[in-house]
Amino acid sequence: MNRKTLVLPAVIGLLAPVLAACGGTDSGSNGDAIVVGTTDAFTASKQAPAPLDPAYAYDVGTWNILRQTVQTLMIQPRGEGAPVPEAAESCAFTDSGNERYACKLREGLKFANGDAVTAEDVKYSIDRARSLKADSGVFALLSTIDTVETQGDREVIFHLKTADATFPFKLSTPVAGIVDPDIYAKDKLRDGFEVDGSGPYTLKAEVKNDELVSAVFTKNPDYKGSLKVNNDKVELRNFANADDMGTALAEGDIDLMTRTMSPQQIQKLSSDSDESVDLVDMSGLEIRYLAFNTNDPAVRSKAVRQAMAQIIDRGELVSKVYGSQAEPLYSLVPASITGHSNAFFNKYGEPSVSKAKALLEKAGITTPVKLTLHYTTDHYGSATKKEFELLQKQLNDSGLFDADIQGAPWATFRPAEQKGEYEVYGMGWFPDFPDADNYLAPFLDKDNFLGSPYANSAIRNTLIPESRRAADRLSAAGSLTDIQDIVANDVPVLPLWQGKQYIAAGDDVTGTAYALNSSSTLQLWELGRGVSG
Repeated sequence: MNRKTLVLPAVIGLLAPVLAACGGTDSGSNGDAIVVGTTDAFTASKQAPAPLDPAYAYDVGTWNILRQTVQTLMIQPRGEGAPVPEAAESCAFTDSGNERYACKLREGLKFANGDAVTAEDVKYSIDRARSLKADSGVFALLSTIDTVETQGDREVIFHLKTADATFPFKLSTPVAGIVDPDIYAKDKLRDGFEVDGSGPYTLKAEVKNDELVSAVFTKNPDYKGSLKVNNDKVELRNFANADDMGTALAEGDIDLMTRTMSPQQIQKLSSDSDESVDLVDMSGLEIRYLAFNTNDPAVRSKAVRQAMAQIIDRGELVSKVYGSQAEPLYSLVPASITGHSNAFFNKYGEPSVSKAKALLEKAGITTPVKLTLHYTTDHYGSATKKEFELLQKQLNDSGLFDADIQGAPWATFRPAEQKGEYEVYGMGWFPDFPDADNYLAPFLDKDNFLGSPYANSAIRNTLIPESRRAADRLSAAGSLTDIQDIVANDVPVLPLWQGKQYIAAGDDVTGTAYALNSSSTLQLWELGRGVSG
C-alpha cells in the first residue's frame, strides 16, 4: 500500500458534494473506461421523480453526476482557490456594491447535441430553477438574484437584490448549470436519469426498477471550457457496501474507489503492504450533525435540545467510530474555514450530565425525555449505524433521555425529513462552496435545505445579509461569529464532527491527487492511466 497524504491550500473556492453511481460492461483491467466504485445509490421515486434535474438535485451524489455533464459559468480551479470562468470567458462585479455581476460566454459553445449555447440559455436555466422552486430547496442558492438580463448572444448580467460577495461561488454550483430549453421544460422538472449539457462528458445511463445501475461518461468532443480532460471514458459503478467495493478493487474489477469507504476499511488500507494500491487521504470539509424539527413536541423546548448538546461526547464518538478519520466539531462551520468559532464548546464546555439535568429541571421538563434519533442507512456509509448506537447510549446512560434509533434508506429518509416526520435526525453536509456562509444560510435562512421551521429574525434579516456584503471574508467574521453563538444557544442543529476524505486506486491510475477537491467534488476529468509504480 502506497499512502499519500495531501494538504491542499485553504479554500475560498466553490462548491459541493461527491460521487455518482453504477456499473457497466467495461472492467477495470480492460484499458478502456476508468472504473470508479461508489456506494451511492440513485433512485427515482414518486416523491423525487427527477433526481438529476439541475433545478432539483441537491445532494452529494447527484451533484457529482451533474458536475461532469452540465456546464456552469464558473468552476473551482485545479488546486482550489476562488472560482474561475468555465462556460464564461470572463465574469466580474461591475459595481462597488457587489450587486451587479456580468459574464461573457466563450465563443462557439455548444450543447452535446450540437445546439449553440447562448446568453438566453443561461438566463432560461437560472430563471427556470428559481421559478420551479423544487422542494429540495436548491433554488435558495439563487435567492439573492433580482433579475437576469442578456445583451446579445454572449453577455449575461445578474442584478442582485442585495450585495452578495459569495455570488461567483453560487454560479459554480449545478443549480446554475446551463440546460437546453428544447429539452428542459420551463414549468416542469425532467423526470428520470437523462442528462444533457455542454460539460466535459456525455452520460449514458442504464436504469432498472427506477434505479441507476450504470453510468458511463464519455468525453464530449464539442466541450469548450477551462478543464483539461485526461481520459476518454469513465464508468461509475455502484456497490451495495464498502466491503464489496473493496473486493472489486483488490480483484481489479474497478480502478478506483472513494465514497464511501468504511473506517475499518481505511485503517486496513493504511497498514496494508500491497504496493499496487495507493491510498490518498486529504483534508475535507464534510460535516455531520443532528437536526431538529423544532415544532415537534419532543424537542420543541430549547432546554431539551440544549441538554442533548450538554450530554453528547464528541470526543468519544469520533474515537470509537471514526478514529483519525474525523475530529470533533463545535460549530456548523468547520475549523479550517474563515469565520469558524467553537461556539458550542464555548457555550457548553465538556460533557456534563449534571448541567444537562439542571437545564431540564429549570425548564420544568419531565425526564426521561422520550424521542427517536433517525438516520439514513445507505447515504453516509456503514459507520452511521454505529455512530447512532453510541449517541443513543450516551443519551440513555445519562438517565435523562429514553432514546430509540431508527434507520431508513435515503430514498425514503430524505422525503420524510423534508416533510417534518422526524423529531431528530442525522445529516451530513458537503458544502456547495467552501465559505462560512454556505454552512449557515442553507440551514438557517428562509427556504432552507432542511425545511426547518426554526427562524431567527436577527440571523435572517441582519447577520446573513451583513456577512455577504464583505468582499474580504475576514471582515465578515463578526457577523459569522454572532450567527454561530445564536445557533449554540438555540440548538436548531447540533454539529458533531468533520471528516477527512479518501481515494484508493490502482497505482497505474494518475490524477488521484485532484480527483476530489476539498468540498468533495468529484473531478473525473483529472483521472488518467500511467506507468504502474
